[in-house]
Amino acid sequence: MIESLEITNAEFGQFQRLIYKIAGISMADSKQVLLVGRLGRRLKHYGMDSFSEYYRMVAGDGAEEELQLMVDLLTTNETYFFREEKHFEFLVDTILAQHQAGRPFDVWSAASSTGEEIYTIAMVLAERLGIDASWTVTGSDISRRALAVAEQGLYWQERTRGLPSGYLKKYCMKGVGENEGSFLIAPELRRHTRFMQVNLNANLPKVGKFNVIFLRNVMIYFDADTKRQVVERLALQLQPRGYLIIGHAESLNGITDRVKLVQPTIYRLP
Repeated sequence: MIESLEITNAEFGQFQRLIYKIAGISMADSKQVLLVGRLGRRLKHYGMDSFSEYYRMVAGDGAEEELQLMVDLLTTNETYFFREEKHFEFLVDTILAQHQAGRPFDVWSAASSTGEEIYTIAMVLAERLGIDASWTVTGSDISRRALAVAEQGLYWQERTRGLPSGYLKKYCMKGVGENEGSFLIAPELRRHTRFMQVNLNANLPKVGKFNVIFLRNVMIYFDADTKRQVVERLALQLQPRGYLIIGHAESLNGITDRVKLVQPTIYRLP
């Protein structure tokens, strides 16, 4: 029975090497249960008897769609509105406070998952700069499925975690009919956003130059060499004196001097 399938250490090692090659993610041995849970459904879908059989399919030629789905399943992480709130306080109190009124302001959420970070940034910019000012938020992720959720901007009520009630009323529309129990990010906010699939472990597409780049809660999955390469790529996309913000569990200490520490988890291009 598919439900009783187990993965061998050798099979898990194959997937570890494959996801590292594709996305630069070092999947810890402790993630075996997660991998079995997320990919087991794909084995069931195809009626396969082993993870080796599924690996041969995704690693072979002509399986680009399934390979992308595998990446989606293994890289989509939990997120919520106003996660690590102090970063948004710094954005308002320090970065935007120094920004010259009337000038464009552009932010990149470089590992945006399902979009809560994108719209949190957008709400903060709308409040501080004005809904009609010249600002943009670019959201990117390696997962197409996560990006599809982000671009739609439609969430169920249980996803309001962290979202102030005032912002919910001001920047979200209550779902009706078949969407009852959901909320949609308002069009006037979404028009400031754009979305693209980006693999941070590869050469970057032309994404533009940014005042701030958020790269939070993804580098914990990278080894030191991958971190260094990713930061080098992103630093080239920062405006002069632009900021790079990483997750509270992350550090660039000993990784790179391309950006300088302002305070824990917040760096700036010299």
